[in-house]
Amino acid sequence: MRTVRALERHVARWPRAVLDLPLAVAFLVVALLVGRQRPPEGWQALDAGSCALTAAANLAVAARRRAPVTVFAVVGALWLALIVTGYWPIVDAGAVMLAAYTVAASRPPRAAALCTAATSGLWIAAGLSNPYIDRAAVIAEAVVAPLALWWFGNAARQLSLSNAQLTAVSGQLRREQALGARRAVAEERVRIARELHDVVAHHMSVISVQAGLAHYVFASDARTARAALGAVSAASGEALEELRRLLAVLRVGPEGVGESPGDGPYQPTPGLDRLEETAERVRAAGVPVELEIVGERRPLPPGPDLCAYRVVQEALTNVIKHARPACAAVRVEFRPHQLFVRVTDDGQDTVPANREPSAGHGLIGMRERARIYGGTLAAGPRDEGGFEVRLTLPLQPGHGRGTTGNDREGR
Repeated sequence: MRTVRALERHVARWPRAVLDLPLAVAFLVVALLVGRQRPPEGWQALDAGSCALTAAANLAVAARRRAPVTVFAVVGALWLALIVTGYWPIVDAGAVMLAAYTVAASRPPRAAALCTAATSGLWIAAGLSNPYIDRAAVIAEAVVAPLALWWFGNAARQLSLSNAQLTAVSGQLRREQALGARRAVAEERVRIARELHDVVAHHMSVISVQAGLAHYVFASDARTARAALGAVSAASGEALEELRRLLAVLRVGPEGVGESPGDGPYQPTPGLDRLEETAERVRAAGVPVELEIVGERRPLPPGPDLCAYRVVQEALTNVIKHARPACAAVRVEFRPHQLFVRVTDDGQDTVPANREPSAGHGLIGMRERARIYGGTLAAGPRDEGGFEVRLTLPLQPGHGRGTTGNDREGR
């Protein structure tokens, strides 16, 4: 198979005249064999001069695909010379018909029509040159045969154009698919980076605070130190679990199972049902958290559910890192067509309104999550002190993508 394909590629690089030369030689052989027969009454048998004209006319078709109109003109002129000198014109008819077909198959309709009309005229001239030929039959043949050649040639040209368009469309589709694949990879990288940031920032903040507390009271208050180390162990264990789940996504195998034997199937992504666990970790880090859920609680799609959870997690992580000592309040409202989440703190580390944007990615990630699910997010310092994050997500399909509203600068 490889040998056949290599031969096809090698042949495809040959000049078209070389590929058509065997066909031209075959036409010449047939023409000379026909010319050896006794011609009908009224025409002369072939001699050396007429054989030379026949050879030139048939060999010229080797260049028919490189210059179709020129080859037709040459073959037609040689055929006319054969007719005028009184030789049997049937011997060169095949070359003329092939040249006319090539023009119809590769050139615009105007050129094809002119060559078709010229073929009919030469055909009629050949028939009228012999008084023993039926004029009606000659005229009928001169009309039907060239029109049939034009019809088949034009059909071949239309098919060639359709194939070229199909090839171009296929190439465009392949390029668009490749672009879509690259875009999907980029979006997945952003999503994974956002997940890693949320997991690492939250849990490492808790671990850092608890480890510092354990170190501070290790000698004076063993019970508090043990509790802090327990919180470090719990936070690190949950961080490892979430990191393992994210890494399993990167090693996906058949039916949602990781490629490694120990990966196991996917674990459920976190959602609002884990808010109490998150609040307990933050309380253990020294930040009192009040959690309030209002409205009829109902299941959410995985995407918005994870979005809301991550926004609360990131907001509480910011309280631990930037606002202590402070108290935090989380309010989740299940409205008829919206989910509203509000996280506030009363920390004294307020952020001036004219502060330059920070280099962190927490608020950027929250805003991107809200935008993906058609929601809005506003974050910034409160007038009475502290900081506030507000998230609104639609609970039924909206029209288009949401915006982030009038976000204020945050930490």
